Order: sequence, then C-alpha cells, then structure tokens
Amino acid sequence: MALQMHRESNSSGSSGKQQMDASKYVRYTPEQVDALERVYAECPKPSSLRRQQLIRECPILSNIEPKQIKVWFQNRRCREKQRKEASRLHMVNRKLSAMNKLLMEENDRLQKQVSQLVYDNGFMRQKLHTASTTTTDTSCESVVVSGQQQQHNPTPQHPQRDANSPAGLLAIAEETLAEFLGKATGTAVDWVQMIGMKPGPDSIGIVAVARNCSGVAARACGLVSLEPTKLAEILKDRPSWFRDCRCLDVVSVIPIGNGGTIELIYMQMYAPTTLASAREFWMLRYTTSLEDGSLVICERSLTSSTGGPSGPPVSCFVRAEMLPSGCLIRPCEGGGSIIHIVDHIDLDAWSVPEVLRPLYESSKILAQQMTMAALRYVRQIAQETSGEIQCSGGRQPAVLRALSQKLCRGFNDAVNGFIDDGWSIMGSDGVDDITIAINSSPSKFLGSQSNSLSMLPTFGGILCARASMLLQDVPPALLIRFLREHRSEWADYGVDAYCAASLKASPYAVPCAKLGGFPSSQVILPLAQTVEHEEFLEVVRLEGHAFSPEDLALSRDMYLLQLCSGVDETSGSCSQLVFAPIDESFGDDAPLLPSGFRLIPLDSKTDGQGATRTLDLASALEVGPGGARPAEEIDASNQNLRSVLTIAFQFAYENHYRDSVAAMARHYLRSIVGSVQRVAMAIAPSRLSSHMVPKSLPGSPEAVTLARWICRSYRVHLGRDLFQVDAQASDAVLKQLWHHTDAIMCCSVKMNASAVFTFANQAGLDMLETTLVALQDVILEKILDEAGRKTLLSEFSKIMHQGYAYLPSGVCVSSMGRLISYEQAIVWKVVNDDDSNHCLAFMFINWSFV
Repeated sequence: MALQMHRESNSSGSSGKQQMDASKYVRYTPEQVDALERVYAECPKPSSLRRQQLIRECPILSNIEPKQIKVWFQNRRCREKQRKEASRLHMVNRKLSAMNKLLMEENDRLQKQVSQLVYDNGFMRQKLHTASTTTTDTSCESVVVSGQQQQHNPTPQHPQRDANSPAGLLAIAEETLAEFLGKATGTAVDWVQMIGMKPGPDSIGIVAVARNCSGVAARACGLVSLEPTKLAEILKDRPSWFRDCRCLDVVSVIPIGNGGTIELIYMQMYAPTTLASAREFWMLRYTTSLEDGSLVICERSLTSSTGGPSGPPVSCFVRAEMLPSGCLIRPCEGGGSIIHIVDHIDLDAWSVPEVLRPLYESSKILAQQMTMAALRYVRQIAQETSGEIQCSGGRQPAVLRALSQKLCRGFNDAVNGFIDDGWSIMGSDGVDDITIAINSSPSKFLGSQSNSLSMLPTFGGILCARASMLLQDVPPALLIRFLREHRSEWADYGVDAYCAASLKASPYAVPCAKLGGFPSSQVILPLAQTVEHEEFLEVVRLEGHAFSPEDLALSRDMYLLQLCSGVDETSGSCSQLVFAPIDESFGDDAPLLPSGFRLIPLDSKTDGQGATRTLDLASALEVGPGGARPAEEIDASNQNLRSVLTIAFQFAYENHYRDSVAAMARHYLRSIVGSVQRVAMAIAPSRLSSHMVPKSLPGSPEAVTLARWICRSYRVHLGRDLFQVDAQASDAVLKQLWHHTDAIMCCSVKMNASAVFTFANQAGLDMLETTLVALQDVILEKILDEAGRKTLLSEFSKIMHQGYAYLPSGVCVSSMGRLISYEQAIVWKVVNDDDSNHCLAFMFINWSFV
C-alpha cells in the first residue's frame, strides 16, 4: 500500500512538473505574435483588464493563460529596451571610431608641425654658430643664404592670365583650394587649441585659433550626423547660422567642367557695437569634390593682388578681406560626416578706435562668433532631424530658430542703423552720450511685420535710442545674467507698458513720464535652448500690480520674447540679452521690435589707465574705512577684463508724439546706463580680491565695523570664536568673514516692518542667488519655508534674551525660487559698541541646492 502511494505520489509530482513546464514555456504561432504585436504598438504595457479583454476578443489567444500574456509583454518590453540600447551603443561606437580617426589625423598634423619646428630650430642654430665663428666678410654668404631661402619659400608668381575669364577664375579657385587644405589639414597655420575644447563623442569638436598669422583665424573639426551634400547646403546659407551676417548676395554662378561651381559673392557683416563701422566682403566661392569623395567649399576675397573682377565699395562699410577659408566635408562609414571649418579674415583693425581693436584682432572672438557657431548650428540641425530634440510649446524647432534669428537681426539693425534701411539721426540735446535714430519707413527691414504696425491710425515709425560704453573688471556673463534675473533693478514698468501698447492696432497713450516705478514681478517661461545650452529662447511674463487707481490701467500682465546667450562664465564669449514685447498668443510672424544689451569682452591690456579710467567700475570698491586703493590693487585692475557694452532700445511712435517719445527714450536709456553702472560696481569680481572688500551698504555702519560686531557678538553669546583671525590688519576680520565657507548674513529687526537682509558674505550671496545691490530686496519671510518660520518664531524670545539659538536642519528658498537644504542654522543677536541691538545674524551650515 505504501509503495503504491509512493508511486502515485511520484506520478502526480511528475505530472505536475510537466504541467508547470507546459505553462512556463509557450510556443506562439505567427498569427498570435501578430495579434500581440498590434496590441503592443498601441499600448506597450496593458493592464490586467486589457489583457483579459484581448483574450476574449482574439480567439487565437484563447488557449494562452493571462499570466503568459503578461510575461510576453514583459519580454517584449525588455527586447525593445535592449534593441534601443544596442542601437545607442552602436551609434556611440561609430562616433568614437570617427573621433579616433579625427584625433589620429590631428596627431599626424601636430607631428608634422613638430618636425618643421625642429628643422627650423636646427637651421637657426647652425646659422647662429656660423655667424659667431666667421671672421671674414659674409656679404656673399648672406646673398647665398638669401637665395636658398627664396628657393625654399618661393614668392608665388601668378602666370599671365585673364582673371575675369572663367579660366582665370578657375586658376584663382584652385589656388584658394590648395591654400585652404593646407590650413585645414596641414601646417600652413600655427594652430593652438582653445582651452576647454576637449574632444569626445558628445563634444562640439576640436577648436583651435591661429598664432602669429596675418589677420585672425580659427579652425574647428568635429562629427555631424548629416550627409555631406546636406551639410554643404546649410553652410553655404551663411545668414541662417551666422548672426552677424547682414546679407549674402550671389552675383554670378559659373559651372566648372569637374562638376564644381564658382560663385562671385558680395557679403555684409554687422558691426558689433555703435563705435565701429560694418564690414563688407567681395569674394569668390569654389565648391568641388576631391578624389576621395570629400566635398570642399572654399572662398577668398578678390583683390587687386589676386585679380578677378572687383565689387564696388559701399558707403558706411569698411572693405575687409577673406583670406583662403572654407569647409572640408568627408563622409563617414555608416553615415554622417567629419567636417573641418577654417575661417581666416583680415578685418582691417586699424580702421577702428584703438580701444576696440582687440575685437578685430582676436582669433578667439572669431572662433566663438563664426567658426563654432557654424559647427553648433549643423549639430543642432542634425539632432532635430534625428528626433533627439522635441518640439516645445507646440512650435517646431525651425520656427523657434527663426524667432531667435529675427530677434538677433532686429537688434543688429537697431545697433547699426543703416541709411539704406531708412534710418536717420535726430539732433542731440547737447550731450552726446545717447544717439537717437528714427526710421519713418521701417518696411524695408521689418518686411511683412511692418504691415501690422502701419495699421495704427497715426503710426509715425520706429525710434531707436542706443549707446555704447566701456566697462572694466565686470564679467560679461555675470552682468547679463543679473540683468535677466533682476529686471526690476533697471527696467521701468510704464515704458514696458507703452511698448506693449504700441504694438496694438489702436491708439496708444503718451509714454509714461515718470521713471523708476516697476510694480510688477517677472516669470520666465522657457521655450527652447541650443544643444550646449549656450543660448536659450524664453517668454517673460511681467505680472502687473496696481498700487493706486491711476496705475490700474497698467496692471495687466505683459509678455516679452527674450533671447539670452553667453551666460556661462567659463566660455568668455559675447554675452547678450535681447527681448521684444509680444502678445499673449503671438504668431510665428508676429512683429518684433527687439531691444537689449550686448557685452563683448576685450583682451586684457597692461598699458596704463588710458581712456577707460573714467568708466573703471572697480573704483566702487574701497579698502578700509578711508576707501583708498593701494598701488598693487590698481596694477591688478589694469590687467583685469575690459568689455564694451552696447545698449539699444526701440520704440514705435505716433507722428504727433515723436518728440515726446524721443525725450522719454533718451531719459530712459540714461537711467538704464546708471542702473547698469551701479550693478556693475556691485558684481565686479575685484571685490573678492585679497586686497579688496565689499563696499558698505547705504545706511549701515562701515563694513569693517559691522564685521567686528558680528564676530564679537558671536563670541560673547556662544562662548567661542567664529574663526581665528590670521592677520593684524584692520580689515582682516572682514576679509575672513567675506570668504567664510558657511553662508553668513545679517537681517534687520524693526517693529512693524518686514525683516530685510542688509549684509551677506560671498557664500550668503551665492546661497540667496543675489548681489549686494539686490540684497535689500530679499525678505526673510520669503526665504524661510513655513516650518522654518514657525521654528524661528518660537525661538525668537530665546534669541532676544539668551542672545542666540540653534535651528534644526531644514529647507529654504533662494531669491530665484530654488530650494536649499542646510544641516543646521545658528542665529545670534548682533550688538553695537553701545550694547544696543543692531541686527540678527544667521549662519547656514553645510547648505546646498536641492
């Protein structure tokens, strides 16, 4: 009996195992797989009810358990994930292979350059040795050596040719091609790699600038996942990616027998500031293919030395020279291209004021404004084409790019004010700091946008107020970022309301006469950003608040379309903030009147104070109570960064209000210039120097005295020192307090008034994301969260009687709305020399952004 039961048990166990295996492994028929794939395409992760419904609706799946259906979808999702990962790794591997090939070629080029330098070094050593040992007349030897050098470096002699004929132009084109290839892949130019341009699969590529060459030159090479013909089409359309290109006209096209083309081109470039003239180019562009399948687009200016037809110069433009430049596009295995871009230009720097010559003599600026811009643009197009960049706000990437281009072009038109666009200069009011230009027929540069403006009953035209100034010791990225984030420090709500109303198809009122009021707050809504986040497009909502009955009409919300670029402090490139009033539901072809700021860094100069001393914003910083600046500080400030700031604001006006608008614009721009100077004085990095300390705030004691009160009160209340003073100088305490790693800030304590911050060290300003100028706009109640406010309120009586209190870890908010966590906070009462309460000091320990 027992044996029989054992056999039955084994039999049932075996049967159960077979059933389990049968339920575990299911072989699906092709029809079943097709049915499941159709469902997966609609819903990759169906619910239990959906799976049961699927079994009922599909008879071919009736013999499959719901659990197995669930397992099939899990496996299908896993296979899809593995397929995407394999595709991604394959793409990364292809990029790395192409980048490896690029780096090997770059290494070969550098090896050739090293060999050439070694040869030149040996030749010079031999020549010096010969000159030092000879005692006879070397005039004949000099002639021989000179003849040898002429043999090694023969002067290019152009054969007799008709440069105006197709054959002559082809000869010029072939010479241009040879010189360009020598720069792109050879050692014709001494290239120096730009700092921070590290190659990698996701990097922009290898970027280098020229050293010791005529004019300015830059070179970039990288990977782009576009085919060579598509790349060539994009790069030849220079106005689409080069923001400083005003126009590019193809005068004539000559087909060449080898399948290439020669084009005669006239191009104009905007001037970056009001202090210089715009540039023009008359060029030959040669497009051809090489034997290895590479595509080449090279160009150069046609001058009297090169021959060829000459284009007539245009007034108000300076003729610049494009030296052999272009792009070499080589196809990659598996798709995509390796691209080499070379820009070599002589911008005639001697035609601009001496202080601005660094703008026209800097290869780095050329690399950032033209060479890298081209590479970034094609990479952006490649990512949009592959679907890596999603649409934002229901607008296609091409539409957002067009809006950005429209903002930049409108701002450049305002800065330059070309006569052929209809601009003319109004008379001055006796002071030449602000230039007022008017355009009574803006249709030439606004195009179809002017139609909506001209619908206004008494539309008179466009008025532009512009100015340029020199700043010293002010990082462009930091200043532009401050202007973007703290609009209330410089803008006027009434003027913004006038600009918004002037775009309406109804009469608008006389501009607000009183400046300074800004009863609004701003909300920034992102629209788009470029691949490397060096530029972003956004909508700014200005939320109006009426504080009196007369302000009620201005209390509605307004909107700005805003473009911000160059806010990365490590880039060192041009920083720009451009905006234009728009309607809440603005269309893709909405009229835009851009205004804004452009700040371009100049190369450091060590040639004394010069003319920039009058605008040296570092003078706002003082050392000690007396405010005297030591000699070593002045020497250091001379070597700091200088930059040129250009401001341009545009206003639509009615005929009978033109003079009123001009007076308002002139007054408004002067107030903006004053605000910018005050902001620049506060954010100048020289205040962080070991020789300098922050200037005391209005209405507060001297900074040195306040620092002494803070440290003494901490020692009295807590029984220990805040830090050990390393030096005996009178400002040593302030210096160490300023550089303390924890965020230390002081807050006023007044009856029936909000607690306002009056002082913060560098860590405190970083934590609050503000500056000394805007610090007094930060209220303690807005920084602390609800739990923090309750804790502080419960401990307040203890602080006033005991002198201090510890607050537990918590979360607070910066002035920009970012969450901040801190490990602990200490609050103590700061008393002055008379033992009277002066303020409360807060120290947030081990804080960080969440």
